[in-house]
Amino acid sequence: MLEGKVLVAQGGGPTAVINQSLVGTVLESRKFRNVSLVYGALHGVRGIINEDFVDLTQETTHNLEMVGETPSSALGSCRDKPDLKYCQEIFKVLRAHEIRYFFYIGGNDSSDTTRIVAEEAQKADHPLVCVHIPKTIDNDVVLNDHTPGFPSAARFVTQAFLGANLDNRSLPGVYIGVVMGRHAGFLTAAAALGKKFPDDGPHMIYLPERTFRLENFIADVKSAYDRFGRCVVAVSEGIHDEAGVPIATQLAKQVERDAHGNVQLSGSGALAELLCSEVKEKLGLSRVRGDTLGYLQRSFIGCVSDIDQREAREVAEKAVQFAMWGETSGSVIIERTGYYSVDYRLVPLAAVAGKTRTMPDEFISASGTDVTDAYRLYLRPLLGKSMPDQYRLRRNTVAKILT
Repeated sequence: MLEGKVLVAQGGGPTAVINQSLVGTVLESRKFRNVSLVYGALHGVRGIINEDFVDLTQETTHNLEMVGETPSSALGSCRDKPDLKYCQEIFKVLRAHEIRYFFYIGGNDSSDTTRIVAEEAQKADHPLVCVHIPKTIDNDVVLNDHTPGFPSAARFVTQAFLGANLDNRSLPGVYIGVVMGRHAGFLTAAAALGKKFPDDGPHMIYLPERTFRLENFIADVKSAYDRFGRCVVAVSEGIHDEAGVPIATQLAKQVERDAHGNVQLSGSGALAELLCSEVKEKLGLSRVRGDTLGYLQRSFIGCVSDIDQREAREVAEKAVQFAMWGETSGSVIIERTGYYSVDYRLVPLAAVAGKTRTMPDEFISASGTDVTDAYRLYLRPLLGKSMPDQYRLRRNTVAKILT
């Protein structure tokens, strides 16, 4: 085993359970005698560049456990997307501080950063093990059955649409909810798990894995409204046309972009408003409402999956064990081994880095506007225990007298 320090950082969007992975890394690392200190980088890779470290060796176990139960990134995060030059600077800092083990908790971009840093260490013949710990609510890291953060976000989406459907049934109209997911529709599809009765919404689900046609959308809304007297729709922020152009950019007069040049899809609430406007104009309906779930689905403190919490901790513990015992860089993946159990495996960073997973065809209905039972069976155990349920009054109608 390498003698020296451990550094852990959190990257990308926060989740409800990312701190479980942080705490798992710290507590497991502190068990090994070859580890002298455990550092945390504040605000991801930017904190590494700026040498903004905190000594987590001095943190009490009790407080770490309490932090683990708290959503969002305790160390802070950033949206920097490091290139080769940036990663070379990261490596310089790691070498200067005698870091021997680097754990980066994050999604696709974070795995790529970890890969480049590991390659730089190898070129310099510097003893450094780099391990990527998966995290993303989008569930789009390849090779994983699912990624920590997704189950809790999916639990929130399921419950949000269950509530929206109940509201819509009470005061009928059209409701459109926009869910995060630029390229993968796993999270939007979770809206389907809130359905219990045949007329429950969402009546349509639109995913980025399928081409979105506005005229078909309007026809689908009209059909559902004619049938049920109301309509609930779940829409992924990443819906696009045949050419791959986001629908948000087609309908909006002005388009916002983030620091990486990506179109701001759901953060502004624009897509929901634009789709609602189209429904009002084309169908002449007045009661049309839209919501953008936005940041709420990422770190909602009252809606955390117990399965998600446990696995977020375990995947980090296994990352430390793989690093210490194997002294090999890589990315930890989650594999489903039964209904319901999982195992963890270390794969080469290049197998994961920079790749994006999308919903498989067997999870999407033939119509392209719903999910299959295969998806429901896939997601249900991830949502955890004690999912809320809904009930209805039985319609024991009374005969009319005056009419």
